[in-house]
Amino acid sequence: MFLKGFNYVFERVTGGYLSCVGFLLRRVVIALIALIGLWYGAGAMLQKLPGGFVPDEDQGYFFIAFSLPDGASMERTDALMRRAEADLKEVHGIGEVLTMGGLNLLTNAYTSNNATIIAMLKPWEERHTEEEQIKNIMMDVRKRFAAYPEAVSIVFTPPPIPGLGSAGGFQYELQDKGGKTPRELDDVARKFLQTASQRPEVASLFTGFRTTIPQVKLDIDRDKARTLDIPINQVFQGLQIYLGGLQVNDFNLFGRTYKVMVQAEQDFRRTPDNIRDIYLRTGDGSMVPMSTLSTVEMVTGPDILQRFNMFRTAEISGANAAGYSSGDALKAMEEVSAAELPQGYGFQWSGVAFQEKLAGGSQGLIFGMALIFVFLVLAAQYESWAVPFSVLFGLRIGVFGAFLLVAWRGFINDVYVQIGIVTLMGLAAKNAILIVEFAKEKYERAGMGLAEAAMEGAKLRFRPIMMTAFAFILGVIPLVKAHGAGANARASIGTAVFGGMLMASIIGILFVPMLYVVVQRVSEKISGSSPKKE
Repeated sequence: MFLKGFNYVFERVTGGYLSCVGFLLRRVVIALIALIGLWYGAGAMLQKLPGGFVPDEDQGYFFIAFSLPDGASMERTDALMRRAEADLKEVHGIGEVLTMGGLNLLTNAYTSNNATIIAMLKPWEERHTEEEQIKNIMMDVRKRFAAYPEAVSIVFTPPPIPGLGSAGGFQYELQDKGGKTPRELDDVARKFLQTASQRPEVASLFTGFRTTIPQVKLDIDRDKARTLDIPINQVFQGLQIYLGGLQVNDFNLFGRTYKVMVQAEQDFRRTPDNIRDIYLRTGDGSMVPMSTLSTVEMVTGPDILQRFNMFRTAEISGANAAGYSSGDALKAMEEVSAAELPQGYGFQWSGVAFQEKLAGGSQGLIFGMALIFVFLVLAAQYESWAVPFSVLFGLRIGVFGAFLLVAWRGFINDVYVQIGIVTLMGLAAKNAILIVEFAKEKYERAGMGLAEAAMEGAKLRFRPIMMTAFAFILGVIPLVKAHGAGANARASIGTAVFGGMLMASIIGILFVPMLYVVVQRVSEKISGSSPKKE
């Protein structure tokens, strides 16, 4: 009963399909105008669809970087981290918390006023509610830590591709190409951040470069040290022994090896003035205080100096704001750079942003090469340079469907979508090939007229096309509805293929018979001959 009912419905659908094909064959001008409209729609969607490299993934953890005021002690940082750990454990969806005191993961520098927390989420299968998804968890964490007056906190995801930077989002390298001072670079970076943060496309802008770090400047009079017969290396060794410590020996006790460290007691290395009380031995054996040949003063300066492509740089980290793609954020940063950076300063992209800019110009080349490959295969199959165009002209309909569904779901035109488009070209071409192949055989060997052969090919191949196409479409639904690890990448490629195949199977096959007739007639008119009937 089911099969009988299914066949009845399918025959009605086939009849409707053939009626539409017949209408397009009789109204070729209208069909071509509609086809051009679909082509234009695909091109417009490609231009308007936000671009990106790869989507951010829920990798089961994220980072929080804390930056306390310059010169803050490790004890102060530790107290804040204990408070932050307690707050994180109250957030739904977070399982474990790991703290790395003294490390700023955004700059990869160890300083007393920085710390990084790794928040490890519960397994994906245990996070069912919307508030337990990574975006909402990170939003909750940002609100909690924004209330901390003691420190600036940055919540960010790991890079989507391991090894490309230390964080998700983008890394912008503000380069000093004119040999200016670090303080001048810091001033330019602050003004640039102030302007760039006003753009709606970017969010979470942060730079670890600053020149306001309290420092102790020790100015050694090398001439006086030479006069007193004190080797300069002995001066530095004295500083290391008293302030930093020096291993001088090992000893064994109770089956274990212990290190012998020489270092001044804590009370004698508490303040910068204690440096003056360090004594050094002269050549004649007498002891001279450090104050005799040095001066100590408090200054401010950078704690680290980074270089990128040989130039001193201030690295700025950021991400695309909600509702904007990474491509929009990079474009906004470039526009601000062109308008705000003074002479002698430039910028470069690093990490994932560099790869995105590198791959951004290759999309047209990839699609073009895919079309050329399909064309050459079809030319060899049909032994004709003209007939393949009846297949190629219909491929853009499937591309339009792919971009339409990707835009409707709020995705971006990333690498996975582009892979889906290339896959779609082959799948959509397969549908057209089945019709064109039979129409060509009926026209050239069975003696049918051109329009009649196209109708017969569409009628004979409609059922197998629909069966194989919808079997594939249903098969990619798990990709479209993906969740868990790597879900965004699977959803991107699945959405592109699903939307494209749906459009190619419902709309695209309506135009294939008409395209075959038009291309064949144009080919015969140009060559001045028609194929021999067998």
